[in-house]
Amino acid sequence: MDPLDIIKQFYPHDTPLFHTLVNHSRAVAAKSLKIADTVSHLNPDREFIQAAAMLHDIGIFLTRAESIGCTGDKPYICHGYLGRQLLDSLALPAKYSLVCERHTGAGITKENIESNDLPLPSRDMVPQSLEEKIICVADKYHSKSPKQKNRLITTQQIIKDLGKINIDHAKRFSIWAKEFQL
Repeated sequence: MDPLDIIKQFYPHDTPLFHTLVNHSRAVAAKSLKIADTVSHLNPDREFIQAAAMLHDIGIFLTRAESIGCTGDKPYICHGYLGRQLLDSLALPAKYSLVCERHTGAGITKENIESNDLPLPSRDMVPQSLEEKIICVADKYHSKSPKQKNRLITTQQIIKDLGKINIDHAKRFSIWAKEFQL
Protein backbone atom coordinates (compact mmCIF):
# COMPACT_ATOMS: atom_id res chain seq x y z
CA MET A 1 0.00 0.00 0.00
CA ASP A 2 1.30 3.42 -0.95
CA PRO A 3 -0.20 6.13 1.30
CA LEU A 4 0.41 8.81 -1.35
CA ASP A 5 -1.80 6.90 -3.79
CA ILE A 6 -4.55 6.91 -1.18
CA ILE A 7 -4.11 10.61 -0.43
CA LYS A 8 -4.28 11.42 -4.15
CA GLN A 9 -7.74 9.84 -4.30
CA PHE A 10 -9.03 12.72 -2.16
CA TYR A 11 -6.57 15.59 -2.77
CA PRO A 12 -5.65 17.03 -6.18
CA HIS A 13 -1.91 16.45 -6.49
CA ASP A 14 -0.72 19.98 -7.24
CA THR A 15 -2.69 21.95 -4.66
CA PRO A 16 -1.40 23.80 -1.61
CA LEU A 17 -3.55 21.62 0.68
CA PHE A 18 -2.06 18.42 -0.78
CA HIS A 19 1.43 19.76 -0.08
CA THR A 20 0.49 20.94 3.40
CA LEU A 21 -0.93 17.51 4.25
CA VAL A 22 1.94 15.52 2.75
CA ASN A 23 4.67 17.69 4.28
CA HIS A 24 3.04 17.49 7.70
CA SER A 25 2.46 13.75 7.38
CA ARG A 26 6.07 13.12 6.37
CA ALA A 27 7.29 15.08 9.40
CA VAL A 28 4.94 13.13 11.68
CA ALA A 29 6.06 9.83 10.13
CA ALA A 30 9.72 10.70 10.67
CA LYS A 31 9.10 11.74 14.29
CA SER A 32 7.00 8.61 14.84
CA LEU A 33 9.81 6.37 13.64
CA LYS A 34 12.28 8.15 15.94
CA ILE A 35 9.90 7.60 18.85
CA ALA A 36 9.52 3.94 17.84
CA ASP A 37 13.30 3.61 18.16
CA THR A 38 13.07 4.62 21.84
CA VAL A 39 10.75 1.69 22.52
CA SER A 40 12.21 -0.85 20.13
CA HIS A 41 12.11 -3.43 22.93
CA LEU A 42 8.28 -3.30 22.61
CA ASN A 43 8.51 -4.23 18.91
CA PRO A 44 6.45 -1.43 17.35
CA ASP A 45 5.34 -2.14 13.80
CA ARG A 46 7.51 0.37 11.91
CA GLU A 47 5.97 -0.34 8.50
CA PHE A 48 2.48 0.28 9.87
CA ILE A 49 3.65 3.42 11.71
CA GLN A 50 5.13 4.86 8.50
CA ALA A 51 1.94 4.29 6.47
CA ALA A 52 -0.55 5.22 9.20
CA ALA A 53 1.34 8.43 10.04
CA MET A 54 1.07 9.43 6.39
CA LEU A 55 -2.71 8.87 6.49
CA HIS A 56 -3.61 10.15 9.96
CA ASP A 57 -4.89 13.56 8.78
CA ILE A 58 -6.51 12.50 5.51
CA GLY A 59 -9.89 13.90 6.64
CA ILE A 60 -8.80 17.54 6.99
CA PHE A 61 -10.18 18.63 3.59
CA LEU A 62 -13.71 17.96 4.86
CA THR A 63 -13.29 20.55 7.63
CA ARG A 64 -13.07 24.32 7.99
CA ALA A 65 -9.54 25.49 8.74
CA GLU A 66 -8.86 28.35 6.39
CA SER A 67 -5.40 29.02 7.84
CA ILE A 68 -4.23 25.76 6.26
CA GLY A 69 -6.52 25.82 3.22
CA CYS A 70 -9.33 23.54 4.40
CA THR A 71 -12.70 24.70 3.10
CA GLY A 72 -15.01 21.88 4.12
CA ASP A 73 -18.20 22.30 6.10
CA LYS A 74 -17.36 20.47 9.36
CA PRO A 75 -15.47 21.82 12.39
CA TYR A 76 -11.77 20.91 12.34
CA ILE A 77 -12.13 18.69 15.40
CA CYS A 78 -14.08 16.30 13.16
CA HIS A 79 -11.15 15.52 10.84
CA GLY A 80 -10.21 12.37 12.74
CA TYR A 81 -13.50 10.53 12.54
CA LEU A 82 -14.03 11.83 8.98
CA GLY A 83 -10.65 10.38 8.05
CA ARG A 84 -11.74 7.10 9.56
CA GLN A 85 -14.83 7.13 7.35
CA LEU A 86 -12.71 7.80 4.25
CA LEU A 87 -10.32 4.95 4.95
CA ASP A 88 -13.16 2.60 5.92
CA SER A 89 -14.79 3.38 2.56
CA LEU A 90 -11.64 2.03 0.90
CA ALA A 91 -11.87 -1.19 2.91
CA LEU A 92 -8.40 -0.73 4.40
CA PRO A 93 -7.66 -2.69 7.58
CA ALA A 94 -9.36 -0.96 10.50
CA LYS A 95 -6.07 -0.27 12.28
CA TYR A 96 -5.35 2.52 9.76
CA SER A 97 -8.69 4.26 10.16
CA LEU A 98 -8.51 3.99 13.95
CA VAL A 99 -5.28 6.02 13.92
CA CYS A 100 -7.19 8.77 12.09
CA GLU A 101 -9.99 8.75 14.62
CA ARG A 102 -7.90 8.45 17.77
CA HIS A 103 -5.00 10.86 17.19
CA THR A 104 -6.83 14.16 17.86
CA GLY A 105 -5.68 15.93 21.02
CA ALA A 106 -4.30 13.14 23.14
CA GLY A 107 -7.41 11.15 22.34
CA ILE A 108 -10.92 12.22 23.20
CA THR A 109 -13.08 10.24 25.61
CA LYS A 110 -16.79 9.66 25.22
CA GLU A 111 -17.29 11.54 28.49
CA ASN A 112 -15.32 14.53 27.14
CA ILE A 113 -17.37 14.49 23.92
CA GLU A 114 -20.67 14.42 25.79
CA SER A 115 -19.81 16.85 28.59
CA ASN A 116 -18.51 19.43 26.09
CA ASP A 117 -21.17 18.76 23.47
CA LEU A 118 -18.47 18.19 20.86
CA PRO A 119 -19.66 17.57 17.27
CA LEU A 120 -18.29 14.01 17.31
CA PRO A 121 -19.79 10.54 17.48
CA SER A 122 -20.38 9.59 21.11
CA ARG A 123 -17.62 7.01 21.63
CA ASP A 124 -14.14 6.82 23.05
CA MET A 125 -11.51 8.00 20.56
CA VAL A 126 -8.35 7.47 22.61
CA PRO A 127 -5.24 5.74 21.23
CA GLN A 128 -5.05 2.12 22.37
CA SER A 129 -2.16 0.45 20.58
CA LEU A 130 1.47 1.39 20.97
CA GLU A 131 1.55 2.51 17.36
CA GLU A 132 -1.53 4.74 17.80
CA LYS A 133 0.06 6.38 20.83
CA ILE A 134 3.34 6.96 18.99
CA ILE A 135 1.63 8.66 16.04
CA CYS A 136 -0.63 10.71 18.31
CA VAL A 137 2.38 11.98 20.26
CA ALA A 138 4.51 12.66 17.16
CA ASP A 139 1.68 14.68 15.59
CA LYS A 140 1.76 17.23 18.39
CA TYR A 141 5.31 18.28 17.51
CA HIS A 142 4.41 19.38 13.96
CA SER A 143 1.92 22.09 13.06
CA LYS A 144 0.28 22.28 9.64
CA SER A 145 -0.01 26.07 9.90
CA PRO A 146 2.30 27.93 7.51
CA LYS A 147 2.88 30.51 10.25
CA GLN A 148 4.15 27.76 12.57
CA LYS A 149 6.16 25.91 9.90
CA ASN A 150 9.60 26.39 11.46
CA ARG A 151 8.52 26.68 15.10
CA LEU A 152 10.12 24.20 17.46
CA ILE A 153 7.38 22.81 19.65
CA THR A 154 8.61 21.49 23.00
CA THR A 155 7.10 18.74 25.10
CA GLN A 156 6.35 21.25 27.86
CA GLN A 157 4.56 23.57 25.40
CA ILE A 158 2.44 20.67 24.13
CA ILE A 159 1.49 19.69 27.68
CA LYS A 160 0.62 23.32 28.49
CA ASP A 161 -1.49 23.68 25.32
CA LEU A 162 -3.29 20.37 25.88
CA GLY A 163 -3.98 21.38 29.48
CA LYS A 164 -5.86 24.42 28.19
CA ILE A 165 -8.13 22.10 26.23
CA ASN A 166 -8.56 19.40 28.85
CA ILE A 167 -6.36 18.39 31.78
CA ASP A 168 -6.87 14.70 30.96
CA HIS A 169 -5.33 15.27 27.52
CA ALA A 170 -2.27 16.81 29.15
CA LYS A 171 -1.99 13.95 31.65
CA ARG A 172 -2.25 11.27 28.94
CA PHE A 173 0.30 13.02 26.76
CA SER A 174 2.66 13.45 29.73
CA ILE A 175 2.56 9.72 30.46
CA TRP A 176 3.29 8.86 26.85
CA ALA A 177 6.04 11.48 26.53
CA LYS A 178 7.75 10.01 29.58
CA GLU A 179 7.37 6.46 28.21
CA PHE A 180 8.85 7.61 24.87
CA GLN A 181 11.70 9.55 26.58
CA LEU A 182 10.66 12.92 25.12
